[in-house]
Amino acid sequence: MADAHAKNHDFHLVDPSPWPIVGAFSGLVSAVGMVMFMHDAGPWVLIIGLLLVAFVMLSWWRDVIREAEFEGHHTPVVQLHLRYGMILFIASEVMFFVAWFWAFFDASLFTGEAIQYSRVEATGGVWPPAGIETFDPWHLPLLNTLILLTSGTTVTWAHHSLVHNDRNGLKWGLITTVILAVLFTCVQAFEYAHADFSFAGNIYGATFYMATGFHGAHVIIGTIFLLVCLFRALAGHFKPDHHFGFEAAAWYWHFVDVVWLFLFACIYVWGASTAEIY
Repeated sequence: MADAHAKNHDFHLVDPSPWPIVGAFSGLVSAVGMVMFMHDAGPWVLIIGLLLVAFVMLSWWRDVIREAEFEGHHTPVVQLHLRYGMILFIASEVMFFVAWFWAFFDASLFTGEAIQYSRVEATGGVWPPAGIETFDPWHLPLLNTLILLTSGTTVTWAHHSLVHNDRNGLKWGLITTVILAVLFTCVQAFEYAHADFSFAGNIYGATFYMATGFHGAHVIIGTIFLLVCLFRALAGHFKPDHHFGFEAAAWYWHFVDVVWLFLFACIYVWGASTAEIY
């Protein structure tokens, strides 16, 4: 009877789980809470939604880690398909940021049309818009670029250490990466706090904060990924030939690095120096 139910394939048939539906509900609560917060209805619905999302993340990751690390369900075939899934996810994230770059370039390259078709005078006919004092790209933005590029090298150090079974290098590479990630977020928060323009009232602020702000959100998410990997590494998880969880986090972090290079070059450097009249 036991042989009749024995697994004779390399695929993992996922057990029934409450987390997809609970996660969808948590996302709905978070979205509604964000809209309410933006309309001055208080932050409590948003806070509840974010707490629910965090609970789902912890619970779902716990189940996946158990399947991979202790139950042996992540066979080479399953790992291959997980890699395909991560590649498609990063591709969708690329298109997400393409939207914000598109909005920024549309507003900056066609300032005359922005005035003609907007209900408010969006740019004053120049880019950056009249009255907007942009950031010096060679100050804090350059510092953050160096911080993020360095974090890309330290996460690669951790990955190479893991492949060569150097547990000490893995741990210190992850610790250094997390520290640099937190430092990047702190520098960007300081930059936002000292900005001379706001999100509302002008197209430059709207496109700038949407692009850089969503990147900052991705940095925070990636930092959480790496922090989970650090805790797992300290607990003895990951093997040189079986570490997709860490590999996915590293891929995501390199994606965050590359997006920032485009943000720095296009929005901070080019976007702040194109005061051309149309």
